Amino acid sequence: MIFDKLKKFDIVFDSPEVDCPPVYSSGDVVSGRVVLELSGESRVDSLKLHAEGFAKVHWTESRSAGSSTAYTQNYGDEVEYLNRREVLLQADNGEVTVLPAGKHEFPFSFQLPEETLVTSFEGKHGSIRYWVKVKLHRPWATVRKIKKEFTVIEPIDINTPALLAPQAGTKDKMARAWYRSFGQVSVTAKIDRKGYTPGEVIPVFAEFDNSTSRSVVPKAFIIQTQTFIARGTMKQKRSVVATLCGDIVGAKRRETWHGRAIKIPPVGPSILQCRIIKVEYMLKVCVDVPGTSKLCLELPLVIGTIPLHPFGSRTSSVSSQYSVNLEWLRMAIPEQPEPPPDYSSVVTEEEAEQRHNAVASQQAEDLSGILERPLMAFVQEFRFRPPPVYSEIDPNPQLINMRPRCMTC
Repeated sequence: MIFDKLKKFDIVFDSPEVDCPPVYSSGDVVSGRVVLELSGESRVDSLKLHAEGFAKVHWTESRSAGSSTAYTQNYGDEVEYLNRREVLLQADNGEVTVLPAGKHEFPFSFQLPEETLVTSFEGKHGSIRYWVKVKLHRPWATVRKIKKEFTVIEPIDINTPALLAPQAGTKDKMARAWYRSFGQVSVTAKIDRKGYTPGEVIPVFAEFDNSTSRSVVPKAFIIQTQTFIARGTMKQKRSVVATLCGDIVGAKRRETWHGRAIKIPPVGPSILQCRIIKVEYMLKVCVDVPGTSKLCLELPLVIGTIPLHPFGSRTSSVSSQYSVNLEWLRMAIPEQPEPPPDYSSVVTEEEAEQRHNAVASQQAEDLSGILERPLMAFVQEFRFRPPPVYSEIDPNPQLINMRPRCMTC
């Protein structure tokens, strides 16, 4: 039978690395081949390829119209990003093509839209997927189908002024339980920029002022928020992807974080350009007060794909484009770096004496080339000796009579 002759039917994407699936972005060319392996001669009507990309959301909610009436409300929407068709095999005159036994490969290639696509995503109430579907039509046989997804990641460069801008905030609240007030607790926090990439460490600078009569616990979280939108209704799912727990702050005490580190796990990048699906991140700095609700301060984050450029690109480019934010300076938490160690604790006396002798000998050897250097080069090296110590008593009284006298005296 015809079904027995088709031993292999597969889609293989071209990849620069072996055993590593390719990743694409808008404007890239997706290429590959469709592999057919036949055990015997087979007749084929056509072999067609269809590339698609959609963002889809769907969820249900139970509704009640009365004491005895209940129904389910469905919500759904979709956005199309890719729709390409290509014929890989089909005779021009509509006749059947006979393929001999063996392995056959049919290459394909198409370009993704130049418009900004949306990063592939899988969520609880929706997804963003891209795939290639191939259909094999044969006479007197059911249509064979195969589908294979590919990944699209839209680049997010955090080396932009908006994402390199520092983020800061302050918040306070009165801690109450029933009719009793325990006092006020406040939190001030800042981070050096808004954009980060997975694997980076975020130094958190924060100050916790506990004016209550109870001990509090400061914490920090990285929160991912998935938002699904359909028919004017929103569905959200929040999850904690990283946690940082601080030390207990006693009553009437204050605690300061001088760059406490919280690491970003391998999460997907932010999705901000899709109409029905959004993936957003935030740094949440909280104070857990026993007996009452938490005090939380939220700082927005953007998880990108292109990491921070080296060699201080922030100070060179962003400082010229961003004006100084006085509010940021006023609420800045002082950073107190540790003092450097004493020289004697790092270098022993023997090592110090050896280095001094080495420098002295090197200076003696280099005197041969002094006259070849310009005179002005030595101006900065010259140092005046300090003036002698002033004294009311003449150290050389015997020289008084030897000094010249004025003729009018």
